[in-house]
Amino acid sequence: MRILGISGLYHDSAAALVVDGQIEAAAQEERFTRKKHDAEFPRHAVEYCLSVSGCGLEELDAVVFYDKPFIKFERLLETYLSFAPAGFTSFRMAMPLWLREKLFQKQIIAKELKKLSPGFDVGKLLFTEHHLSHAASAFYPSPFEEAAVLTMDGVGEWATMTLAIGRGNDLKVHKELHFPHSLGLLYSAVTYYIGFKVNSGEYKVMGLAPYGEPRFAKLMLEKLIDLKEDGSFQLDQSYFNYGVGLTMTNDRFAALFGEPVRKPEQLLTQFHMDMAASVQAVTEEIVLRLARSVRAETGMKNLCLAGGVALNCVANGKLLREGLFDGLWIQPAAGDAGGALGAALAGYHLFHGKPREVPAKGDAMRGSYLGPEFSQAEIEAELAAAGAKFEVLDDAALIDLTAQGLADGKAVGWMQGRMEFGPRALGGRSILGDPRSPAMQKTLNLKVKYRESFRPFAPSVLREDVADWFELDGDSPYMLLVADVREELRREMTQEEKALFGIDKLNVPRSTIPAVTHVDYSARIQTVHADTNPRYHRLICRFKALTGCPVVVNTSFNVRGEPIVCTASDAFRCFMGSEIELLVVGNCLLRKEEQDPALKLNYKDAFELD
Repeated sequence: MRILGISGLYHDSAAALVVDGQIEAAAQEERFTRKKHDAEFPRHAVEYCLSVSGCGLEELDAVVFYDKPFIKFERLLETYLSFAPAGFTSFRMAMPLWLREKLFQKQIIAKELKKLSPGFDVGKLLFTEHHLSHAASAFYPSPFEEAAVLTMDGVGEWATMTLAIGRGNDLKVHKELHFPHSLGLLYSAVTYYIGFKVNSGEYKVMGLAPYGEPRFAKLMLEKLIDLKEDGSFQLDQSYFNYGVGLTMTNDRFAALFGEPVRKPEQLLTQFHMDMAASVQAVTEEIVLRLARSVRAETGMKNLCLAGGVALNCVANGKLLREGLFDGLWIQPAAGDAGGALGAALAGYHLFHGKPREVPAKGDAMRGSYLGPEFSQAEIEAELAAAGAKFEVLDDAALIDLTAQGLADGKAVGWMQGRMEFGPRALGGRSILGDPRSPAMQKTLNLKVKYRESFRPFAPSVLREDVADWFELDGDSPYMLLVADVREELRREMTQEEKALFGIDKLNVPRSTIPAVTHVDYSARIQTVHADTNPRYHRLICRFKALTGCPVVVNTSFNVRGEPIVCTASDAFRCFMGSEIELLVVGNCLLRKEEQDPALKLNYKDAFELD
């Protein structure tokens, strides 16, 4: 049985294919169109998924869309009516779009599918609810026979947070929190207020938080949010504008905290860092209260997470250390793109009642390496067509030269195997560096990624060595858990360094691996496993043999505002448009100094800022 899941027409469009209960393929549309967070119908992603299975649309048993547009429209109307006459400008702008496009999404989706295959039977097009899609994406691929499933995001149809229980192939939602009360929208409101882009810049807020103090957390809990002991809450809508307005916050919000909304690219001050620290602290408190109440109420020993809030790896790390559950598993594509996978899995297990097999080892996500891969011949043909100069090496020489390049302090573009599904690069489409270098974080941010200097980088560490370097003794294959660098590896700061504030903390090395040690001694860890990514594992093993360090810097292979690279030509363009010094694609190795200078690109301003 073949079931295709689709998400999109809002942001982060994607497609995923499930064949006889196995996840065969999944990819975001942005990777093909090169348009960040592409919201259009995911035509390229659908075509890719079908190519993996070697079938046409008409051969599918079902196509499942990840939410229900009519219920979303009902929520929109009811919200405008409840706030009337406020919000008329927003209403006037939103209604024509809904009446012209979004209200009739079933017809739009059916029309797009028929473009791909005129023989497609529209009767096979099904819809599932947004948060059920999230819950399905979290539970069904997990390593648990039964689990509580917590989903948290901005908003789906009405729900902003749900508790579901999964047993075997059954999954039922038991509790919901409804719009406008939303943890995701609270975090997005602060994201907007301190000058970052909503649905894109939330992870920047998380990265900025350790530079600040949570001095506004108490005020948030007193004025913005009525938080209950069980983690449920209500937001005071008099401070927000997202219900019916064109912005996330209003003048009353700005007056409460004493500063206007920061303009993008305006200088970040201690105030903005403290706001980030405060909303992060509030988020962590809510997540911990929710988890405690879920454990007490359900008695479940395992917890699964999905929804955009589940990408908050700092909160996830604190939840893990709390020890409330025997098992914690987080969907790596926790945002809306992952809804496509959840829709396909819900179609298979819930709509068609098919049984579920729990993996004997690990989970069912295949390391999240679910996107396109290319043969050596295809890679060489693309690079040659782009005018690249490269040498083709055997595996041993390739690994050896790449590891030596890292040890020499070079920034390395690394494109191998299948592309990752989800927002994190996991060693398939990554930029790598030496974590021992005190200058590496600043170099990668300013000269390679062209982004804000404060943003931290993640360590990829051999699974077998993780406990020797970090305060974590377990799997973290999807870079969704934060833990501290081990104390014996930390560097004691001087009194002058301890007195530094805000962004001045950035340049102080904090451990023997300063490039991946954040200002609070934490790191967003990816454990690398020989069974899911053997080539990446071999590279880090070789780097360890050369340096004694089983850790490399891993950041996504793109510049700021660009989607992660998909093809060899994408990788070469990024290589020539940034200061990456070494590019490794398949068995091809490229050195920057050997390339034609005429192919150099001005990539710094090539993409809209995220």
